[in-house]
Amino acid sequence: MSQYYNPRRKTYLYTPGSLFPFRLSRSKIDSFLNCPRCFYFDRRLGVAQPPGFPFSLNSAVDKLLKKEFDLHRADGTPHPLMKTYKINAVPLKNNNMDKWRDALRGGIEYLHKETNLNITGGIDDIWVNPAGELMIVDYKATSKTGEVSLDSDWQIGYKRQMEIYQWLFRKNNHKVSSTGYFVYCNGDADKEAFDGKLEFDIKILPYVGDGSWIEKTIIDIHKCLNGKLPESGKDCDYCKYREAIKEVQKSL
Repeated sequence: MSQYYNPRRKTYLYTPGSLFPFRLSRSKIDSFLNCPRCFYFDRRLGVAQPPGFPFSLNSAVDKLLKKEFDLHRADGTPHPLMKTYKINAVPLKNNNMDKWRDALRGGIEYLHKETNLNITGGIDDIWVNPAGELMIVDYKATSKTGEVSLDSDWQIGYKRQMEIYQWLFRKNNHKVSSTGYFVYCNGDADKEAFDGKLEFDIKILPYVGDGSWIEKTIIDIHKCLNGKLPESGKDCDYCKYREAIKEVQKSL
């Protein structure tokens, strides 16, 4: 991954006073909430956090789930999992699905006129119920003992992700259900033998979103981008690392 990392980026930087809308992805909003200082370094000064390694297995699960749900999308039928969990809906058939799924080159977007920030996000799936309400769906993959849930503190990022997608579709004049769904795949590592395959237990977890925090956050981000270097997030490991390096260098 290091060959793709540019520690001093010159592009995709916010310029105060610019008349051009500034593209702000869902993940960058989460970055701001986690640490305003790291966000400022990235979007204003061009110094982003080093990228993590891609989770190829997660990407493979994501791709296979999309293929599977797309078969039912084409037929206008519910997936068997939807029947199991008594979800009265079918995968949405819409010409924009490929665009909405493409977070890098498309996605769903909304220009927040007050700040001139163009908020964007790429969804995994959308289902639609008989009332015509869109249900935002996100795929997740893991391998853990016990049941998967949304109860861990670190999963706040998952919930915010869902809420931003719901907000974006509402801002694009779509009727959106407050209930979204996580299709959660849990790899079974307790089998007696691997036999060249990994089996997953798949569950659908409902989540009722509350996007009331989003508008204020966008305003806060705009203030941050137009201000001076902000304080660190209280639990930011990247900031703690930078401070530790400074202290060590002083002692040399």
